Amino acid sequence: MLDLSILFASVLNGITTGAVYALIALGLTLIYGVLHIINFAHGASLMVALYGVYFLKEKLGIDPYLALPIMVPAMFALGYLLQRGVINRASHGKDENILLVTLGLSIILENLALLFFKSDTRNIETAYTLTTVTIGPAMIALPKLVSFLGALVVSAVLLAVMRYTDLGRAIRAVAKEKHGARLMGIDVDHVYAMCFGIGLACLGAAACFLLPAYYVNPLVGSGFVLVAFTIVVLGGMGSFVGALVGGLLIGVVESIGGLYLGESLGQVGIFTIFIAVLLFRPQGLFGARA
Repeated sequence: MLDLSILFASVLNGITTGAVYALIALGLTLIYGVLHIINFAHGASLMVALYGVYFLKEKLGIDPYLALPIMVPAMFALGYLLQRGVINRASHGKDENILLVTLGLSIILENLALLFFKSDTRNIETAYTLTTVTIGPAMIALPKLVSFLGALVVSAVLLAVMRYTDLGRAIRAVAKEKHGARLMGIDVDHVYAMCFGIGLACLGAAACFLLPAYYVNPLVGSGFVLVAFTIVVLGGMGSFVGALVGGLLIGVVESIGGLYLGESLGQVGIFTIFIAVLLFRPQGLFGARA
């Protein structure tokens, strides 16, 4: 029987990790909710953002948290341009083509990173990397606590944009019925590109929160995107609240699984939940039945 203080620390660690998972999944679920396709380049895009934060720190001395005003707009611009200039043109309006294009982009980005940065794993050192904060009987790394709070703030901003702005209303209209939205004067192609840009902007924020306590290499996005897909399915395809709740739940499951089974088997619980959801509630926790 594990000591309760150890279990509490494990749950706390899972919640802080899960918030960043949720932020990554929010971008993925936004793209799915509007474009109705899975973005296979999501993990590679996170890798690009992590390298961006890494080089801002190493070359210009910009702290990862201070890089937020740079990385979020930069990733938004990258997503917008990719959607308007590559995905939209190459897909010719066919969903199956979009899947192939995003898969191709993922392969290209990962191999370009291997070409320029090799397979080396890189991380950064900051004055607060090893700083810890005491919460009850547990101690948690300061970067993880900051990433938790930051991910919640960014998620709240995204939800507010979706609910209270003209852009959010346009996005919801296109997600519901794109042909009707076009008849009402909404530029559907622009909305698609904005969604893709916002999805990648979430990755820019996630990279800034991750890197003080994490690392980057050309294949780092693969592990995150598998977890993000699981969160999207668990929460419900296209559900923002589901992505947030699912991310926190998956973070806790992974942390407790690692505590009982060892770090190398910690993700067994995640994919057990994934299979169970597909079997017993395929629409997800917050998804609507088709």
